[in-house]
Amino acid sequence: MPLRKRILITGGAGFIGSHLSERLVKAGHDVICLDNYFTGTKDNVASLLGYANFELMRHDVTFPLYVEVDEIYNLACPASPVHYQYDPVQTTKTSVHGAINMLGLAKRTGAKIFQSSTSEVYGDPTVHPQTEDYRGNVNPIGLRACYDEGKRCAETLFFDYYRQHNLKIRVARIFNTYGPRMRPDDGRVVSNFIVQALRGDAITIYGDGSQTRSFCYIEDLIEGFIRLMDAPDNVTGPINLGNPVEFTIKQLADLIIKMTGARIKIAFKELPEDDPLQRCPDISLAKEKLDWQPSIQLEQGLDKTISYFSKIIKMPGKI
Repeated sequence: MPLRKRILITGGAGFIGSHLSERLVKAGHDVICLDNYFTGTKDNVASLLGYANFELMRHDVTFPLYVEVDEIYNLACPASPVHYQYDPVQTTKTSVHGAINMLGLAKRTGAKIFQSSTSEVYGDPTVHPQTEDYRGNVNPIGLRACYDEGKRCAETLFFDYYRQHNLKIRVARIFNTYGPRMRPDDGRVVSNFIVQALRGDAITIYGDGSQTRSFCYIEDLIEGFIRLMDAPDNVTGPINLGNPVEFTIKQLADLIIKMTGARIKIAFKELPEDDPLQRCPDISLAKEKLDWQPSIQLEQGLDKTISYFSKIIKMPGKI
């Protein structure tokens, strides 16, 4: 039987955090799910409340926390432009102060600590696909900088704690992820398109739709998290976790229209500032170090995601 661990997940009631909480609780670990509910919701983890090995705690990571744990997954931070640009100063604080507080906790308890970084550290990349040794093309004073630079600084802190205090760290750079429990209002492309299609609204594409993204289903991502956390201590990362299969935004829109059966048009609008034109991971390192690669195809994952949203979105003409 695997060793039962005490695991803290910050941002544990969010989209990604709730799936990770569920996976670890059902694996038999004692899980403390921490969230301030800015973007996460209790509904996301309601099914876990009856488990004796699950504890839900309301707390903001910008303040210190005193618990005893073996592992920490630091996921706390709004991840969509709509939410992280709502209060950009707080977004930077969440990434930076949150990292400092969680690293301090890891140092005190001797816990292994995982940082959910992001493909946004690459900015609008001039290298394609992006490898972990690419240092990025980020505008430090742009509208997205609160998130991009906050995550970059968090990575700096993790590696300085690793070098200075011998902490056991893991850093994952997450690329576009989608699936059930995404918020309908989070402003991300998959949820936007599905919600618009289900409501019978025109799908909004910013730019001409030729910009590309890669889409990783949530179950694949969580498997990558677990494998990275369980990897030998010399596998610190950063490691890209995402799906290397690339689609244009227009292709995604057309596929969602087809799968929902919506009779709608596409509305093209001006591209926002610093919106990257290409975003695709090179996952060679994840394959080599973790024996990991995504297994769920886009159409299969979208089917599950559309099914989820169809249950929570009010359809036209229905009460």
